[in-house]
Amino acid sequence: MNRSPLDMPSLFAQLGQADDMPAIARFIESHSPLPGATLLHEAAFWSASQATFLREAILDDAEWAAIVDVLNTELHTRH
Repeated sequence: MNRSPLDMPSLFAQLGQADDMPAIARFIESHSPLPGATLLHEAAFWSASQATFLREAILDDAEWAAIVDVLNTELHTRH
């Protein structure tokens, strides 16, 4: 069983995105703020597989849910 910490870099790696902190900060800054009514997985910049992963992480209350929620908050906040 893999018990690696689920943090923002590991989430970005799971999504196939650059996972170093400067790249994550640039991603968040360039894609925020999402309109308040836009669900995270509905944002136009995700691929279909990324959107499915994010949606299922929240709906299934999966182990990724907490960090996906952090990403959701970050992307809905003006930076």
